[in-house]
Amino acid sequence: MNVWGIHMGEKVGSSPLDNNYVGIGWVKLGNLQKNSQSRDKLKKVLLEMYLDIKKGAIPQNAGVLFRFVNEIQPKDIIIYPSKDRMVNIGLVVGKYIYVEVDEHDYPNHLPVQWLGSFPRSDFSQSALNEIGAALTLFSVKSNSNEFLHKVDLNKKDVSPNVDNENIDDDSLTESISYQAEQTTEDFIIKQLHTKLDGYDFEYFVAHILVCMGYKARVSSKSGDGGVDIIAHKDELGFELPIIKVQCKRSITLNGEPEVNQLLGALGDGEYGLFVNLGSYSRPARLIERNKAKLRLIDGDELVDLILQNYHKLSPKYRALLPLKQIYVADLS
Repeated sequence: MNVWGIHMGEKVGSSPLDNNYVGIGWVKLGNLQKNSQSRDKLKKVLLEMYLDIKKGAIPQNAGVLFRFVNEIQPKDIIIYPSKDRMVNIGLVVGKYIYVEVDEHDYPNHLPVQWLGSFPRSDFSQSALNEIGAALTLFSVKSNSNEFLHKVDLNKKDVSPNVDNENIDDDSLTESISYQAEQTTEDFIIKQLHTKLDGYDFEYFVAHILVCMGYKARVSSKSGDGGVDIIAHKDELGFELPIIKVQCKRSITLNGEPEVNQLLGALGDGEYGLFVNLGSYSRPARLIERNKAKLRLIDGDELVDLILQNYHKLSPKYRALLPLKQIYVADLS
């Protein structure tokens, strides 16, 4: 058994988890088995098909493609940190598959049986750093036992992986920048989750809305019908639109029932805002897509709002979230 980490772009959405696979792109290369007999052949094909690729990145990209097709084996473990702040752990259950038509442009698949999905806060910062963004596909070594323990697997069953590919300078810089952002997000989410109770969190969200230019008041602790905050633009709250806000301090998924509860509390000219520290299920996101008066804010988006309005936060909340502005390379 080897333990691998993989990153997939945001556009794949929940498809890998819904359809039990992990995948990589490189659409122009077609079926990777045609050219994966050696890394040298893959390097040549990459140069021919991707004219704008940086030469320093070719060896590492060829290594990723070669490993994906040839080295990952059934019964290996895959760690997939998804964009909803969850760490997904799966068991590889088959060999490489090329999918002729893939709506997300990730046609190269490995079938996976997912063993569990866990919030990032369940893991140490060292483990989170190891599954950072240095490579699309990489070996997990130092913290493999921490991930395996979550799905009741033993370290003794793990074989030593070969070394990861050398990373070119641009990819390394991008990885460091990404990890700095992720570490800050992890810190903010952890502070809000551990230092605030549910009612305190409602007051915090109300404060963020005030920083954004709204008037906001927190509802009473009981009998709120799923509405925790009322927000509006005018001083007295008589003018439409009225925003009804539901807050959940949860760091896992919120689903369709919670979202529908908020929708049921909305009247004419009222809008619903759901804020949590985790993420939302696919059915919940589908409801948002079809309801113009509904907005779902997850942990990542809340962190963005906090960073955008940090200079407006009260001293109380700046003490809760002590941050210092730094500049990191933007290679996007």
